[in-house]
Amino acid sequence: MSSKKNILITGGAGFIGSHLCKRLLNDGNKIICLDNLFTGSENNISNLIDNSDFEFVNHDITKPYYREGIDEIYNLACPASPIHYQINPIKTIKTCTIGVINMLGLAKKNNAKILQASTSEVYGDPEIHPQTEKYNGNVNPLGYRSCYDEGKRCSETLFMDYYREHNLNIKIVRIFNTYGPRMRINDGRAIPNFIKQALRGEDLTAYGNGSQTRSFCYVSDLVDGIYRLLISDINDPVNIGNPIEMSIKQMAEKILQATNSHSKITYLPLPVDDPKVRQPNIGKAIKYLNWNPKIPLNEGLKTTIEHFEEQLNIKKYD
Repeated sequence: MSSKKNILITGGAGFIGSHLCKRLLNDGNKIICLDNLFTGSENNISNLIDNSDFEFVNHDITKPYYREGIDEIYNLACPASPIHYQINPIKTIKTCTIGVINMLGLAKKNNAKILQASTSEVYGDPEIHPQTEKYNGNVNPLGYRSCYDEGKRCSETLFMDYYREHNLNIKIVRIFNTYGPRMRINDGRAIPNFIKQALRGEDLTAYGNGSQTRSFCYVSDLVDGIYRLLISDINDPVNIGNPIEMSIKQMAEKILQATNSHSKITYLPLPVDDPKVRQPNIGKAIKYLNWNPKIPLNEGLKTTIEHFEEQLNIKKYD
């Protein structure tokens, strides 16, 4: 009898999902990758597709999906960038509610562990800094970002209710800003925007005055944290992110330096409800998962920039 686990990863052709697929496939598991390719890409999993233990299924989780023999589910399906999740906000809400209910039902039928990819956006524009898992957040339920922010908060509610009502083995990871290879060129968030603009010799466009802060975690560190959470005994939310906080202006300057670009930084109005600060308290992950991010920013930016150079067919400045 095979000792390989059957693992379902929704959003598996996306930025984070594709890295998770590769990690778990390399660990000797069978992977079923579900993705509707709205923001995911088959290019992200092209190096996995010929592996007999890997299967790609083009599927939208807002529609029912049934499969027997599933041991674990990682639910990563949902666009994460504002420019993508705001294209169809109702569909974003459906993914976070109907889609989540479909995956929880599948986990229940299979008696499978299931992990929900939640987000630091559940903290909204935080009044507590840094953010711990006990903080309930400051979210505008009526704003343009609420389809995602409130959608993910509802996802967490559904997970906790399935845990309490059905004793389902659930995990909730609150993912903070993540970067690395396979981010989309048109992702719309700070790092891909800045790298693309720097490589093209365009002005780097920051929002507000650039003083708002974020904490950037390299994708391999995040994937390791997600994996450690799934195999843990924890059933309530855990922050996974890099606690090193920096301003958006500082990040833009870092990318200009890393690309040897002579571009300028320009500023646009800050979007409504855009968080002013963001920094994870990762004490819980350190204590219970023995997890800490390892990849230094300079190293992570180097590989990310190389990915964008390849995508854009652009060489670094002399």
